[in-house]
Amino acid sequence: MKSIFFFIFLIGGLFFFAVGTLGILRFPDLYTRAHSSAKCDTLGAFLTLISFCIYNGLNMVTLKIVLIIIFLFITTPTATHIIARGNYERKEDSKNGDF
Repeated sequence: MKSIFFFIFLIGGLFFFAVGTLGILRFPDLYTRAHSSAKCDTLGAFLTLISFCIYNGLNMVTLKIVLIIIFLFITTPTATHIIARGNYERKEDSKNGDF
């Protein structure tokens, strides 16, 4: 039963990583690309790390993984916001396809 949940969360995490990558390639400007990247990568990392917690059980490694999850939930949206705000303040054209 434990391995079933492990694989469900792992496949879910990998799916969201793939969707985030597709969003980066598909969307036209920096803001939508950053949104796709931040949301999907955060959720993908969360699900993948939760699957590792399920695989390990309750021990110190699980505590470290939970701390990594908290760190990711704080830093990923903050970094994405800083990148988008910097682009907005510079008034750069973000539709040319390169950053």
